[in-house]
Amino acid sequence: MEAEFSLPFALTGVHTERVVLDEPFITAASRFADEPGTVLLMSGGANQDCARYHILGVRPWLTLVGGRDHLLLSIDGRRYPATDDPLRVLKNVLDHFHLNTDAENSGLPVAAGLLGYLAYDLKDCLENLPRTSVDDLGLPHIYLVAPSVLLVQDTVRREAWISTPVRDRGGRSECRDIVNGFRCDLSKPAPDDPGFWGGADGFFSTFSRDRHMEAVESAREYIRSGDIYQANISQRFHRKFQGSPFSLFRALFERNPAPFFAYIQAGDHQIVSTSPERFIYRDKDRVETRPIKGTRPRGKTPNEDQRLRDELSESPKDDAELSMIVDLLRNDIGKVCQPGTVRVSAHKRVEAYHNVYHLVSDVTGVLDAGKDSVDLIRATFPGGSITGCPKIRAMEIIDELEPVRRHVYTGSIGYISFHDTMDLSIAIRTATVCRGHVFFSVGGGIVFDSDPADEYAETLHKGSTLMTVFEGRNVEVELEPVVWMDGSLMPQSQAAVPVASPGVQYGWGLFETIRAVNGALCYLDEHLKRFQNSWRVVLEAPFPDITWEDVMRQVLTANRLDDEVAAVKLMAVRAASSGATPCHLVVMARPYTHRLDALQAEGVRLAVYPESRQTPLADHKSLNHLYYMLAGGWAKRQGADEALIVNPDGTVSETHTANLLVITGKTVVRPLSPHVLPGIMAEKAADLLAQWRFSIISKSVSVQELYAADHVLLTNSLMGAVPALSLDHIPLTPASALCRKINRELQLSG
Repeated sequence: MEAEFSLPFALTGVHTERVVLDEPFITAASRFADEPGTVLLMSGGANQDCARYHILGVRPWLTLVGGRDHLLLSIDGRRYPATDDPLRVLKNVLDHFHLNTDAENSGLPVAAGLLGYLAYDLKDCLENLPRTSVDDLGLPHIYLVAPSVLLVQDTVRREAWISTPVRDRGGRSECRDIVNGFRCDLSKPAPDDPGFWGGADGFFSTFSRDRHMEAVESAREYIRSGDIYQANISQRFHRKFQGSPFSLFRALFERNPAPFFAYIQAGDHQIVSTSPERFIYRDKDRVETRPIKGTRPRGKTPNEDQRLRDELSESPKDDAELSMIVDLLRNDIGKVCQPGTVRVSAHKRVEAYHNVYHLVSDVTGVLDAGKDSVDLIRATFPGGSITGCPKIRAMEIIDELEPVRRHVYTGSIGYISFHDTMDLSIAIRTATVCRGHVFFSVGGGIVFDSDPADEYAETLHKGSTLMTVFEGRNVEVELEPVVWMDGSLMPQSQAAVPVASPGVQYGWGLFETIRAVNGALCYLDEHLKRFQNSWRVVLEAPFPDITWEDVMRQVLTANRLDDEVAAVKLMAVRAASSGATPCHLVVMARPYTHRLDALQAEGVRLAVYPESRQTPLADHKSLNHLYYMLAGGWAKRQGADEALIVNPDGTVSETHTANLLVITGKTVVRPLSPHVLPGIMAEKAADLLAQWRFSIISKSVSVQELYAADHVLLTNSLMGAVPALSLDHIPLTPASALCRKINRELQLSG
């Protein structure tokens, strides 16, 4: 990294001040919960020796975010893209900002450093592993921030400190300004708890019960064949989510305070963790890991509770499972610890939580001279308690059996200081909130004598804390759209076309999009005529005898769109030749917001797409639509709204969603192109303009002629006629009044 760029300054120390907190730490943290870059690490469970400190980091001056191939280091807003191994970049950052200080003798576990998470998928930077599961969330593999302010509370001594790093260019005066600003914000009234809600349809899993049991059985088969001794197999749950992720964090902490609670506000996603398990702890040369293996639910009565605790403590299976992982972790930390220093300081300790009992062991060691926190991470990540044994083969099997990537689940959350301390938890009992959903995974270690039904039940026990916190907090986030497919109304999620059909493989199919206003289908006859003409040319099958108007009204009613402006889509998707029907037929409907309302603009901006087009498919609304989608995406990247499509000879064809009308004086030109969609709205608008004594002609039009014209109009059946505002950032004269007049006459202003 140093070869690619140099970092702008160094740290010379830490400025630390005592602060009196006269409120719960979580209340203090709530003032910063919505600020991107806020990280909160809280310790619950007073009987746990690792549950001592609360740590809040805010307003980062450094962020390290990305994945295996796309890592971005930002310092004070300046961006440093890095192509190096993420852990090598992390090491360079820690080395560059290293502090030769004992946290200013404050005794703080972290006074300056990095807070955040390392996702499980960071494993691919350590080993050459297959990646056959789907990364459907697309979130960073590493998210670490260096807060400008840390608030740390010792819950045993009941003392708190504020700390901020001292830069060699800013000195102590800069630190005082930062701390004074933080103190000022800390004194403001705490915000009200806005609450959170889950979708009324509940949680869904990536596995059905049967499929999860099949995955467990597959893992057992690998054990029988000698590939592995153990593997951790998980399932992921998700649910619609509304409200505040911090409210979810607060509710979980109040119900079941565990040693390693965490809240990470990453802007486009939030992490809420209630982990009971320490992954790696470092204090100078002292190293510790605390694997958990073996789980039992808590009993409903004292006798049942004690029976389950004893059952866990005396279980040969759980003893063997924990012992196996302890050996793995002894070997892992032994790679970077002094010979002879690694030992098991406690084994099979039973820890009690709100909903489960766990078996825990403590493994300690003394770090080798010359080794640091990143060396320790490389030697141990991801934690063996949540992969299996041997680790590499277990991770390969996990990827094979689990359909989606784990992301932060079974990765690590915590801090890595600039002064040789580190405390990372295993990210279990951990939820991710993003895109209007909450996601969390639960798993268990599979061994030879695992029972698939019991293993499935154990995942539900482990997930109960995250599931039950939503009880009584249900809300209809949104109604699932209803579609008509092959003769039946059904939820959109149940409508599916076989992947082997030519419609899916090759885009062999057609569609029409029709505007509906208060249940009235605009120009339906014209749309159906165009659809039927294209059917004869493209689909090579008899046209279906269906009263499409009745079908579309059913779909509008089912989606409660009878009294709104809606977009109705009719699709025909070519089916497999061996099927009972030549085409799958689909009708969908959605609310329609006018394009100019969505843009909050008077018109649209055009940009000439550099990839010319000439294909007979342009005569039809084909499902083979990728060219137009790419053109639209390109236009947005140019700061435009529509891509202007041109022919190979440079003449204008259309835009990626609309036909064109070019007006000069009282003449309207419809651009002539070898292949172009016969636009229904363009035809209606041209007929209307002819009634208003405009001359309508069709001829080839160059891009330069658009600049010379008085006005350029775009038309399609949803938005009617809208004016073009610019072309390649050169202003055009918008015909706003004329477009409004056309839309009123065609009854498109509703």
